[in-house]
This record gives sequence, C-alpha cells and structure tokens, in this order.
Amino acid sequence: MRDKKWQTTMDEEIKAIDRNNTWELTEFPEGSKPIGVKWVFKKKMNAQGEIERCKARLVAKGYKQNEGIDYDEVFALVVRMKTIQLLISQATQFKWPIFQMDVKSAFLNGVLEEEVYIKQPPGYMKIGEEKNVLKLKKSLYVLKQASRAWNTRIDTYFKENGFKQCPYERAIYAKNSRGNMIFVALYVDDLTFMGNNNEMIEEFKGTMRREFEMTDLGLMKFFLVWRLDKKRQVFLYHMRHMQKRF
Repeated sequence: MRDKKWQTTMDEEIKAIDRNNTWELTEFPEGSKPIGVKWVFKKKMNAQGEIERCKARLVAKGYKQNEGIDYDEVFALVVRMKTIQLLISQATQFKWPIFQMDVKSAFLNGVLEEEVYIKQPPGYMKIGEEKNVLKLKKSLYVLKQASRAWNTRIDTYFKENGFKQCPYERAIYAKNSRGNMIFVALYVDDLTFMGNNNEMIEEFKGTMRREFEMTDLGLMKFFLVWRLDKKRQVFLYHMRHMQKRF
C-alpha cells in the first residue's frame, strides 16, 4: 500500500465506488455486526501472458456474512462453454464478426435488497469519523450475493431494452428488429455478441456505454473459461484462427 503504483490503482477503485454511489457513511447501528473489507492486488494478464495493467480491488470479507441475515439467494447464471462454441459455429457459417465488451467494476452495479454494513476501507477512513461504518446501497466484490445482484441488474436492463432471454440457455439474450438480429452471451461481466447488422451492433455498444462503464475489447481473440496453473484451472479458448476467416 506504500507503493505509488498501487496507490494510484486504489484511488481509482475508490473513485469508481464513489461515482457509483455504492455506500453512505453512517453511525454504527446497535446490534449489527459490520463486515470487514480488505484490499486485493492483482496483475491483469493479456492473451499472451504479459502484464496488461495492475488492479487494486476493495473486497468484502464475505465469509463473515450470516445466511438469512446478510444474504439470501446467491446463484447467478453464466453462459456454458458449449453454447459459446455453438455461437461461434453459427457466426462462422454466416460470416458474422464476434465482438467483446467488459463491464468495469460490474459488481458495484448490483442493487442490494438486504441491509449490509461494512467497515471503512484501510487507508481511506474519514478523519474524525473512524468509528462510523458504511451502509451499502449497492453490491461489493466478494459479498455472497454480489454475483446475483449484478446478474439481476443486467438481466433487467436487457429485458427493458428489447432483448429476449433464451428459455434453454438463460445467459443468452437475443434481439430481432425487422430481420436484423443480435445475440449476446453473458459470462459474469464479459459480453460476447454478434449479429447481422453493423448499425445494430454499434447501437448496442453505445447504449451499454451510456448505462455502464465499459471496455470495448473489439473483435474476439480469446474466451476465458479455465486456465491451468498451480492454484486454479482456467482454459483459454483462442480465436486467432477464427478471426482470419473474417
């Protein structure tokens, strides 16, 4: 935390949280048990395994949450790998380009239904109000219900903007307008989408940027599912050969 490089990333994270109106400072409520938070530092890698950027994430100590008090439902849908393969095959057949976008700080967009209090983050405690706590209005990373809150938020957004949810693969959304189609696959905060009309694609990108903070990743180069390393399994499904066909 004394390293200026990581201090900058922490400042960016706090600014993103403030812009999103994630919490409000309040007095310590009687009978409640505020959840602690901590900083997690990570080097983000690109498809070639090179360091792309450094990221500091403020996360909640979700293991201290109590079921039925701090959270209820936690399940959230993600698209299956076989569905991605099916979409890729269809895009190849019809010569549709495949695009990707990433939602920045996606979990901060999820609206909480429960009343959750957290401690002030290390290094960012308000002077003179150190004993006060933060009441969460929206979700925070590693809360038990964080994935579900975010999934509910984007699911509602898609349906309010003319998309229909696939009844057999519920992480797939489709929109049809006079024969022009766009398909969107949702994997947590990663959007993979394709369609037969460029104007419709660009309109979709624009509406997403207006609603959320987005990173436009351009044409799909790889799809992250599982990668093999010492700690966890992650597989990189590379798309370079696919893009040559376009």
